[in-house]
Amino acid sequence: MTTIGTGFLRVRRWLRDHPLAFDGALAVAVLVAMIVGSFIDPNAPNGPSFGTRTPEAGSVVLMVLAAAVLALRRRNPMAVLAATGGLSIVEFVLVDPPAPVVMSAVIALYTVAASTDRPTTWRVGLLTMAVLAASAMVFGASPWYSQENLGVFAWTGMAGAAGDAVRSRRAFVDAIRERAERAERTREEEARRRVAEERLRIARDLHDVVAHHIALVNVQAGVAAHVMDKRPDQAKEALAHVREASRSALGELRATVGLLRQSGDPEAPTEPAPGLAVLDELVETVRRAGLPVQVACVDRRPPLPAAVDLAAYRVIQEALTNVRKHAGPGAKAEVSVVRVGGTAEVTVLDNGTGSPEGAGAGADGGGHGLLGMRERVTALGGTLTAGPRYGGGFRVHAILPLKARTGEPGTPGMAGRTGEGA
Repeated sequence: MTTIGTGFLRVRRWLRDHPLAFDGALAVAVLVAMIVGSFIDPNAPNGPSFGTRTPEAGSVVLMVLAAAVLALRRRNPMAVLAATGGLSIVEFVLVDPPAPVVMSAVIALYTVAASTDRPTTWRVGLLTMAVLAASAMVFGASPWYSQENLGVFAWTGMAGAAGDAVRSRRAFVDAIRERAERAERTREEEARRRVAEERLRIARDLHDVVAHHIALVNVQAGVAAHVMDKRPDQAKEALAHVREASRSALGELRATVGLLRQSGDPEAPTEPAPGLAVLDELVETVRRAGLPVQVACVDRRPPLPAAVDLAAYRVIQEALTNVRKHAGPGAKAEVSVVRVGGTAEVTVLDNGTGSPEGAGAGADGGGHGLLGMRERVTALGGTLTAGPRYGGGFRVHAILPLKARTGEPGTPGMAGRTGEGA
């Protein structure tokens, strides 16, 4: 049974790929059916009988012509219907009882109904039924209500209905297939969008971790190199800070990279994401690096939502890193986190003067600090402004909604409106 089914599917697939061959085979089958039907005498004394008559030469020619025309039914269905209908009418006029040339017109009408729309099917079908049935009734010797004449009317009507049904089913199947393909494309696009958002988020986290801790390591390493010969105890303290900052950086990198692990990889670290709960440790680390930081106000109760808490921490971390890198000597920073209605406002101020070299590195050096902060805040539905303060210094101000829209991507173009990369 499996072999027979496989062979049938192969033949069906081949015929679908070669429609002209299929139409040729159909034309031969219709010709055989018409020739066999022409040996039936519907007017025999004891009812229709087979073999009591033979088709005339003219009828055979008409049947061959009608079958040959059917081989082109897909290319021009209307022309084929007109040709087969005309040959059928000629047979009705010349021969009584006629040979079943009308079978070819039935197949042609089915093709028209299956390949056009419903209004066209109704118009053409009714016209064909009327013309062929009227021809059979007018030119035949049998009464107009004979079963042969009514059969012409019935067969043409069924051909039109069957073709319309096939066309409707094909349209329904095509619509289902199109919806399935559209749904599949939508799922793929959604998956790509989520992957891109996750990749961007991980890139921001990596930048925040690397920029902050490596800046501290660089500063402390410079201090150690400067005082190594004259003040070894201070150099040891600076190296201890380097070791602590590098250990912290490695821990956060391990936690971030753990998000990229596959299900079969070793278990990823389970440390919680940084937030305002560890803000004191961040401030202390920056102070040890030589930047005086004052925490003006931090409202921690009740706790902020996880995404907002992480974003606030990252904004403060990146802003303090920028102050340490670009504010110049003698700069001081001030940090505050306050709640205003349904938002949390994060502000980082400094009184640094900066230097042309540092400003250039921040503006044109290809950094991504402010860009990453703005994308992170915008992704939560908030806003971030960054720019020079009146009277000197720099100000970073982020407004984060407490009901964060964490599932929505950041608004394109927002990242480049204010400020520059760190």
